[in-house]
Amino acid sequence: MPYVLYLSAQPELDGHDTGAHHPERPERVTAALAGLSAADLADAVIELPERSATREELELVHSPRYLEAIEELCEAGGGQLDPDTVASPGSWATALRAVGGALEALGALQASGDGVAFVAHRPPGHHATADQAMGFCLVNTVAVAAAWLARRGERVLVLDWDVHHGNGTQAIFWDDPRVLYVSTHQSPLYPGTGSVEATGGPAAPGLTINFPLPPGATGDVLLYAWEEIVAPAAERFAPTWVLVSAGFDAHRADPLANFSLSAGDFAALATEASGFAPRPGRLAIVLEGGYDIEAIKSSSGAVFSALLGGAYRPEAATSGGPGRQVVERARRARAELGL
Repeated sequence: MPYVLYLSAQPELDGHDTGAHHPERPERVTAALAGLSAADLADAVIELPERSATREELELVHSPRYLEAIEELCEAGGGQLDPDTVASPGSWATALRAVGGALEALGALQASGDGVAFVAHRPPGHHATADQAMGFCLVNTVAVAAAWLARRGERVLVLDWDVHHGNGTQAIFWDDPRVLYVSTHQSPLYPGTGSVEATGGPAAPGLTINFPLPPGATGDVLLYAWEEIVAPAAERFAPTWVLVSAGFDAHRADPLANFSLSAGDFAALATEASGFAPRPGRLAIVLEGGYDIEAIKSSSGAVFSALLGGAYRPEAATSGGPGRQVVERARRARAELGL
């Protein structure tokens, strides 16, 4: 077990103002950090310095015209990008720090060869496509991080346990043989993508794996999907890095979705994710969604306690929910590809 937690989080510099009553709010990050304290992990934490992503780094996945448009909108005072997604004057700088923080975390892991990393920034990113903001997301932090690694010759497994499908991450790596993208998500639910039949482009057959699970899914169903389908796929793919899009909105208390997971389930998923990494120092957890403050706190604490060998589990794991038939559909879809 690693015993070092590299933490990138600068909530005091957060200038992304979504307005009153918006579910994607600054308290989400402070709740995630409070979870680390609740799990008594302070002695393991190494706080990383703030840094902003460069335009070159963002352009690994985003179009220059799109980036210019978002920056100019923020400089002009911000505005609505869609009915759910808003930019304020401070949103651009905040998003740059989110991506830069992820890259700083990867660099720290590379240099040490040990530990795990937590990138606790906002806004979330996995809905952002190459040229469109949506679903509270402006730039796709985990996608930039994966592309940054891939450019250096790495093979990257992206595990997305957010309750919403990461349509942006899927689209960006749809035809990229360097990245294996896996999503467990509620269906039907926003954004309506992520079918079992979506398995990757001609250059990356089988390197997209989706589990569109029904409302009420419990943690044992997600683990079953990972053990039965993802584990053999990961063994064939042989990732050199694992990145997790860690949305805690699959928790049963979340107001925007209907999964039934607990903090204990996220701890189990994190343990499984660490098993996909080839060695210590190759796992980074990136905060995505999650809109119930107490659920974020308990889940964050449980995840990193599990990864650091601790016993903090404020909630037991769950079982007995629906969705195993979706895993069997995914198995058949992969069999049709000869996998």
